[in-house]
Amino acid sequence: QLSGHLIKTPQPPSRAALGGPVACVSKVELRVACKALLDRDTLNKSDPCVILMVQNQGQWTELDRTEVIKSNLHPVFAKVFTLDYYFEEAQKLRFEVYDIHGTHSIGTRDDDFLGGVECTLGQIVAQKKMVKPLFLKYAKYAGKSAITVGSPYSSPYRFRSPLDLFSKSDPFLEIYRINDDGTEQLVHRTEVIKNNLNPVWEPFKVSLISLCSCDEDRKLKCLVWDSDSRGKHDFIGEFYATFREMQKIGGGSKVTWDCINPKYKLKKKNYKNSGVVILSDLKVRANLYSSCSVAIDFTASNGDPRNSCSLHYINPYQPNEYLKALIAVGEICQDYDSDKRFSALGFGARIPPNYEVSHDFAINFNPEDDECEEIQGVVEAYQNCLPKIQLYGPTNVSPIISRIAKLSAGEETIKDASRYHILLILTDGVVTDMADTREAIVRASYQPLSIIIVGVGNADFTDMQILDGDDGVLRSPKGEPVLRDIVQFVPFRDFKTVSIALLHFRCLYLHPSNFQPSQKIGSQKISETALLFIIAMLAAIKSPSVTSKGGVIALPSNGALNPC
Repeated sequence: QLSGHLIKTPQPPSRAALGGPVACVSKVELRVACKALLDRDTLNKSDPCVILMVQNQGQWTELDRTEVIKSNLHPVFAKVFTLDYYFEEAQKLRFEVYDIHGTHSIGTRDDDFLGGVECTLGQIVAQKKMVKPLFLKYAKYAGKSAITVGSPYSSPYRFRSPLDLFSKSDPFLEIYRINDDGTEQLVHRTEVIKNNLNPVWEPFKVSLISLCSCDEDRKLKCLVWDSDSRGKHDFIGEFYATFREMQKIGGGSKVTWDCINPKYKLKKKNYKNSGVVILSDLKVRANLYSSCSVAIDFTASNGDPRNSCSLHYINPYQPNEYLKALIAVGEICQDYDSDKRFSALGFGARIPPNYEVSHDFAINFNPEDDECEEIQGVVEAYQNCLPKIQLYGPTNVSPIISRIAKLSAGEETIKDASRYHILLILTDGVVTDMADTREAIVRASYQPLSIIIVGVGNADFTDMQILDGDDGVLRSPKGEPVLRDIVQFVPFRDFKTVSIALLHFRCLYLHPSNFQPSQKIGSQKISETALLFIIAMLAAIKSPSVTSKGGVIALPSNGALNPC
């Protein structure tokens, strides 16, 4: 067991005369203990001794050794090793354990070697407890022999300022976001910790938008300074991080970064760092993550897709009614989808290979992964699906509603953030299974789910208004009311001659009264302000351009709304 602590008597290093940056030095005391050593003696137990080796210019030399403890496989040595600790350097150490047959005489035979381990002095000082197994030659484990490396101090890291050789620094930290054009924008500046080489800054809050523009891999530049009352702060070091790296914290582990001073790194051969910054805690405030699914009506009432009068007819020069509705509504839903992947489903068709009627099938014919990349992926899957299926019926939507509701119930939270589902149903007529659909909607109203039903074509959609619930409370066939109004029905034809933005507004208009701060959706609370903000933004969205070339629908490359 190796344990070490700093004797807090900083001294000017003798190596200053060698040129280059001057570093602070601290004295470190190491105490050694071993456990479960190999028993080399035939008639008695081993007589262990630990030799401390240090590496200088690639050569290992003996620095010191412990006393010999007779006949003991679990020795705790009284000898204390004292070393100069240069924080900026990687000081390599080797601990070798031998079975001694005389007074401090080390045998040269392999039989006398009980095991060894290499580490750095920084590792010993930095860790509270670190177990190292002992190894024999050729990297073979020495049985269950081990050395435990520990330090009584939890925060041994020190920041070095070139002007604070004989005093302590006044450090503070700055975090900069690196923009797409390479410019840097200050995100946060901590308070100054006076006269302290082991600062612990106060917790602070910053939005993900400000920190990294919702890009978890965006580079963040972090600078550590030694504060100066005149404003001429002394640079200690810097490091780069990402929000994704920060999220690795957990399970008792901490995230650390070496604080590097580039000038020191160039001038000093053995320079390691000018300190270590530790992220000891990270909490992501609950947010609303959305997941979108699309369900398309493939019943025979749409007409034969080979006929130009069919709502499913693929015109090489312009999108059909389903594609227009899919793109118009799906594009805006896409902006609120966390991963831009849509579960693309179909109902009311006979599907291969047995051509049995299905009211819940993946239009990419991959039930294990029914998701498509963005709305463009759904468009392509839809176009590829049509020639392979037979339109049939009836118009049953309750199976898909029940499926998505069940999925919502099982994925209420993701890393302390709420997962909210949006189901977009495109249909050409009134649903056939109205009673089952009402029952499914009532059940779904208890889950984090909203349903947008878009009526395609010129059918009479009067009966569909029942599901909307705007004129009254929707009830199940048994009379049970919905917990909240989760359905929005929109006839697509009503928006052909007006701004698509209005269609967006109608489709995603979810009454804020359904999302009162006290109302739980699943196990999370959804902010009313967030919903109002979304609705306000939707009213300003411009209509996306839609083009068609060679029968393939192309979407605009830039989104209509920044999801952040």
